[in-house]
Amino acid sequence: MASDDGLFFLDDFETSTGDESKQEKLQLSTSLRKVYTCCRRRAFSSYVASKRKGSGDGDSISQPIWHCCDQTFGEPSSVHKHVARTHEAEVQQLTESTFHGVLRQQEDKACGGQLPGGHHTEEPVDTSSWLPDTSHLTEEELQTGPGKVLLYYHYFRLDDPHTVCAWQKALCEKLHLTGKVRVATEGVNGTVGGTTLATDLYVKTMRSHTLFNTMEEEDFKSSDGGAECFSGLKVGVYEEIVPMGVDPDVISYQLAGTHLNPEEFHQEVESLLSEGESSQDTVLLDCRNFYESKIGQFSQCLAPNIRKFSYFPDYVDQNLDLFRDKKVLMYCTGGIRCERASAYLLSKEVCKEVYQLKGGIHKYLERFPDGFYRGKLFVFDERYTVPSDADAISECRYCSVPWDQYQLCTTRFCRQLVLSCPACRGAVQTACCVPCQAKGPQQGEESSATGPAQLKEECECTDQRLRIPQDAP
Repeated sequence: MASDDGLFFLDDFETSTGDESKQEKLQLSTSLRKVYTCCRRRAFSSYVASKRKGSGDGDSISQPIWHCCDQTFGEPSSVHKHVARTHEAEVQQLTESTFHGVLRQQEDKACGGQLPGGHHTEEPVDTSSWLPDTSHLTEEELQTGPGKVLLYYHYFRLDDPHTVCAWQKALCEKLHLTGKVRVATEGVNGTVGGTTLATDLYVKTMRSHTLFNTMEEEDFKSSDGGAECFSGLKVGVYEEIVPMGVDPDVISYQLAGTHLNPEEFHQEVESLLSEGESSQDTVLLDCRNFYESKIGQFSQCLAPNIRKFSYFPDYVDQNLDLFRDKKVLMYCTGGIRCERASAYLLSKEVCKEVYQLKGGIHKYLERFPDGFYRGKLFVFDERYTVPSDADAISECRYCSVPWDQYQLCTTRFCRQLVLSCPACRGAVQTACCVPCQAKGPQQGEESSATGPAQLKEECECTDQRLRIPQDAP
């Protein structure tokens, strides 16, 4: 399934070699391609920052300006365009330097040296005292009975993410929870499933820890489900707890927009809808991916047709006029993407105001199940969706009847999500595109000599998609 932290294959990119006239494709793993993209964004941001000066009146904060190539730029968008057009070679050199540094750091880690995040350790930290006492419970009690899926995040400065990662892995295993937990120096983001008893104990244990005791119970969004909603447990340390592809030290969650609770957000949307098409000064922005907004969204929203959240910064950069002098109301599934997305949008200094829905669609639907959100809510587990109302706002890709339940493309190793109604699935119309349909379910299997085939999340149909759409203001 396509997800914000799943297996993605970025577009091929080129890098200069010793011979500047020669370009060669880097054949990298998915994880290294993500690292390279992050390094390039960091290099670009650093280069632009090096050109920043104080304002003409000495105010270095409220009115920044940039000097480059004997030119003065008063807006971030203008200096960004200049650097992109004129200083590609310098940015590329910085990118490669940063990227090779990261590779050296990974080599050091493999040899027992410094770990990402600057933490040196010779032996694992004992986290057993952080685990709950379950001696009064049987394994059967922890594993059987009604279940839940939890969704949560917590931004804060975390100096030792590897120790927290080890603790989270041990905690989830002890409680027989499955799911995904991302740990970084900027905080933790997780979605886990298990029995109600186990998930309640997980929340209690989290909130009793000194690092998480500022979290409230309502910070853990829950829905019906269980351990069966995930194929296993994945806990790891990452640079970002939500993969936007921008250095958290450059665009921090601390610079996020103003939070609106569900009641306040509902009032804002109600006011916007009452104005109808006459509204010119407010944008209701969906920060999710196209396959999420396709099956459920707020009425009259702007839903960018992007495949993943790491494309969002480029979408903003190429569509700044959509947000210029506007009030922006932003939302996502649980609120986490808005924290970084609103900070990025605010960094462009084009909006009048930026607001975000606290707790995301999850919390809005708890308060307003019959509100202004139409369709289903996409979730990143094997349920794919949780219901919000009876309306189906999307269609079967084959016969166009209303349908909003995703299933995987049946071509072997293709991981695209497909909207195919029961009648069409009965007619074996189950692929994401015509080429996949023609391949059949066995196509793409690799020989055992080369090892198991890697699950791909793009094929001919994704190659033809416009990576960053241009939306008219």
